[in-house]
Amino acid sequence: MTMEEIKEPLMGDEEMPPLLEDQETDAKPRRIALFVEPSPFAYISGYKNRFQNFIKNLREMGDEVIVITTHEGAPQEFHGAKIIGSRRYTEHSADQQLEVSVAWLMRFPCPMYNNVPLSLALSPRIISEIAKFKPDIIHASSPGIMVFGALAIAKMLSIPIVMSYHTHIPKYIPRYTWGWFVEPMWMVIRFLHRAADLTLVPSAATIKDLVANNVTEAHKIRLWNKGIDSKSFHPRYCSSEMRARLRVMDRLPGVRIAIIGDGPYRAELEKLLSGMSAVFTGMLQGEELSQAYASGDVFVMPSESETLGQVVLESMSSGTPVVAARAGGIPDIIPEDHEGKTSFLFSPGDLDDCVHKVEQLLSRNDFREAMAKAAREEMEKHDWGAATRVIRNENYNAAIWFWKKNESHIIGPIQSFARWLFGSPENTCS
Repeated sequence: MTMEEIKEPLMGDEEMPPLLEDQETDAKPRRIALFVEPSPFAYISGYKNRFQNFIKNLREMGDEVIVITTHEGAPQEFHGAKIIGSRRYTEHSADQQLEVSVAWLMRFPCPMYNNVPLSLALSPRIISEIAKFKPDIIHASSPGIMVFGALAIAKMLSIPIVMSYHTHIPKYIPRYTWGWFVEPMWMVIRFLHRAADLTLVPSAATIKDLVANNVTEAHKIRLWNKGIDSKSFHPRYCSSEMRARLRVMDRLPGVRIAIIGDGPYRAELEKLLSGMSAVFTGMLQGEELSQAYASGDVFVMPSESETLGQVVLESMSSGTPVVAARAGGIPDIIPEDHEGKTSFLFSPGDLDDCVHKVEQLLSRNDFREAMAKAAREEMEKHDWGAATRVIRNENYNAAIWFWKKNESHIIGPIQSFARWLFGSPENTCS
């Protein structure tokens, strides 16, 4: 289902912001403040490449950018964008004691991921930095803790705010914690996104979920188009050394498996697979990660809760066919008319369906190679520059338009009351 099919019956006669007359012409340069949590510089996640490429492209298009994120691992600048870390203070002099206490209250580790710091980013230092920068728009990742600070600053300084929704927490809650907590989480998400001027999401499936749960008005939800760095994730990185490193597990005849990445369940998985000699490479980055993608024969993605599935894009761009669950945002990457051509989808929870499709790819080299080529060709169409241009030229314009419209609804009655109370200039001259 496309975004238009989801939103058309819900938008009614809502007045919509005007589009640029020339869609290929960039909007005038702006000053953009990005609040991103977890850090796109220290934490390996699906949106790390999304935000790094977004910042890079905004700078290349002439925008001034500052990025507020957690302090650990953050550089001082990135492609000319200033990075402001929400840091933990360690000084203990008398005049800093209050700031120390505030910092400890505003920073804490993420539950289950103690190495991932979260921050409210609402210290006087950060508020001052934003005020001096005078952004045209604030863009905050959601959900999280920092988005609350971004919202407070936007309202305090009267700046339009866009929120981009990346982690579908209501889908994770029943799997990892208490089911009763789902509705309170939806309430938090509604509070945040109804206060935003525009919401960006990575897939049509996510739009459908947000609309179904009345998160915000349908016409204020827009798609953040998928993109891929097709130079970094490329078949040329296929490496015999990496293939040897990954060849460790015999499950089906001639089949080996490698699990790449890290997380709180790694020890449990290692114990579960201990008799199968499975390899856990840990976290890979840079060229090593590119080699791992390109050196595999098939990439299996069993997750059913992805808002998009950036790893699916990266694998396909690397020329490695994917067998993924038909859930979340993944069908946006592998639509129905592409199934069996650029990659495969399997029914969620159906292990036989998954294994059957893996076997098809592994048993027919010519079929796998044709699919790998088609996957790579499809990914070459999805450029981060084009995705960024839509956000800055269309979506940011829309957010500012909605913000101005909302401001007029608030200020208009006040102005009318003032004219009634004090008399208009026309009345005083009559």
